[in-house]
Amino acid sequence: MELTKSELEIMNVIWDAKRPLTRGEILEMSVNKKWKDNSIHILLNRLLEKGAIVEGGFARSGKSYGRLYEPNISGVDFYAENILSGGDSDRAEMLFDALLRRGDIDAGMIDRFEEKLEHKKKELN
Repeated sequence: MELTKSELEIMNVIWDAKRPLTRGEILEMSVNKKWKDNSIHILLNRLLEKGAIVEGGFARSGKSYGRLYEPNISGVDFYAENILSGGDSDRAEMLFDALLRRGDIDAGMIDRFEEKLEHKKKELN
């Protein structure tokens, strides 16, 4: 799934909130947005069309009710999908290498990585 920078900004707000948001809340929480407030309807409709978000019910917004929007894909799954899209295993390996180069990786984390890799290996066999 490909998202524009503006769509990704909105998705990051929704992912960070960890709860469904109204249009107004998304506008409030979008502090460094590169898009105009009036564009929110277009951006939300495009995210709905792409399947990135779904309607999560309604909430009172002033005197009326507004739709709630929630992610249809987690941020982790979105980024993993984009790293591995097109069968480009080199990007996944580069990400793995970058993680291992970090100074805050300890032996316990490496053990957890190994457990997950072994589990996946067994799943594939």
